[in-house]
Amino acid sequence: MLKKYSQLFSVVFFCIFSIFVTTASAIDLDDATRTVVKDSSGNTVVLSPEQVKRGKRLFNATCGACHVGGITKTNPNVGLDPEALSLATPRRDNIDALVDYLKNPTSYDGLESIAEVHPSIKSADVYPRMRSLTDEDLYSISGHILLQPKIVTEKWGGGKTYY
Repeated sequence: MLKKYSQLFSVVFFCIFSIFVTTASAIDLDDATRTVVKDSSGNTVVLSPEQVKRGKRLFNATCGACHVGGITKTNPNVGLDPEALSLATPRRDNIDALVDYLKNPTSYDGLESIAEVHPSIKSADVYPRMRSLTDEDLYSISGHILLQPKIVTEKWGGGKTYY
């Protein structure tokens, strides 16, 4: 008898818990949240729910091994947080700049190519995961990088403090 009530209680508790605790999905994000900077002129674009979903999936599959939570495992001083992206030369705090970086990465000061050590379209022969990425995929990945600070706030790029 007690076993039946405990199972019933567990099911009811799970149902109530799942109703009140939901994760934000791309569809739940409003237009203001999905708005990111497109170019260096400050023009903005609203990412579609599909682009948000695709960007997250592609980022996790191709970039997530080295950039967990927006940090850079190989150099924790340079992350994917908005401040670090805006201080890079050239600035990488917009979609067009990030797409350009993913095609041809340069050092943080912009003086030399780092395509041999950073996955990119230019070095797709060395990094097979980059071979099949289209410009639309790079756009979605870039949108994901710029969208995350709005969703997870200071945790994105927060480093050891949060991860």
